[in-house]
Amino acid sequence: MKKMYSIFLLVALFFLTSCRSSETGRVLHVYNWGDYIDMETVAMFEEETGIKVVYDTFASNEDMYVKIKQNSDPYDVVVPSEYMIERMIREDMLLPLDKSKLTNFGKLDPRLMDKEYDPGNQYSIPYFWGTLGLIVNRSYISEDIDSWSALWDNKYKGQIIMYNSQRDSIAVALKYLGYSMNSRNPRELEEAKNALIQQKPLVYAYLADEGRDVMSQGDAGISVMYSGDALMMVDENPDLEYIIPKDGTNLWYDCFAVPKNAKNPEDAMAFIDFMCRPEIAEMNAEYSVGYTSPIPEAIELLPEEIKENPLAYPDLDNMPPTEVYRDLGEMVELYDRIWTEVTAQ
Repeated sequence: MKKMYSIFLLVALFFLTSCRSSETGRVLHVYNWGDYIDMETVAMFEEETGIKVVYDTFASNEDMYVKIKQNSDPYDVVVPSEYMIERMIREDMLLPLDKSKLTNFGKLDPRLMDKEYDPGNQYSIPYFWGTLGLIVNRSYISEDIDSWSALWDNKYKGQIIMYNSQRDSIAVALKYLGYSMNSRNPRELEEAKNALIQQKPLVYAYLADEGRDVMSQGDAGISVMYSGDALMMVDENPDLEYIIPKDGTNLWYDCFAVPKNAKNPEDAMAFIDFMCRPEIAEMNAEYSVGYTSPIPEAIELLPEEIKENPLAYPDLDNMPPTEVYRDLGEMVELYDRIWTEVTAQ
């Protein structure tokens, strides 16, 4: 019944919005990760404002960056991750936010604001956040695991999935060695490269999204995984457990931002502010189960089984050390070379 009601509501909103947007002529172009928003909230924004939303999706920060850089399709709202926001600020690709139009800005958790990638949140507002950790299949592995070092343990040979991502795999190796995930030290990066090469005989496969299915189906023992994916996987397979390593890990952010070439920056502010309303943020958080809302009032509106789940909503004040990925700048060439040498083995 709930699904039928939602479908009816969306159809009704579509016709109402079509009429209103044709009257106003206002169109907002939004570029977000795939399957990362409750489209009912987009329809609600259209119905309330009369602004038609053209909604496109991307698969990676790099894909988004190239499209915005080329100015081929101007967007009004984008949702990059923290390190890409830092790069886009450095390259003068983002507009400062007009906070006078962001009435819900003060509703965001201050513990998640004013980070080094965007001091004072001049250019971005968190949409979702989470962690990088290990997901372990307890039907394979019964031992206590609390460190990245498990990924280099010979007894798990053939059961280990590494994340098929240059940044994430190098970061895991750096943290395993006791270094910063944002290291720019060539000696430390060389050690990380050698650690990944030495690890390769133990690795079942380097996988990205497909690694979720392999772990959910019980075909491997341990994998690097993002918290949002992990919660969905645990729901599918109760033998799985998500662990944040004590050595420390990545705290990631995906944020709303406005490209400098946006055609409708004022409507962009309206969209961002709308999505920061607690009741709207709650809808998106419930839809994207596992991805963590930065708005405490929205969290309070969530079902108990979600908001009380420490995997989705960990205690920010009692976590292992965390690092936010920073823009690598000119060091990206060294990271590229290291990754090429690792994958060529």
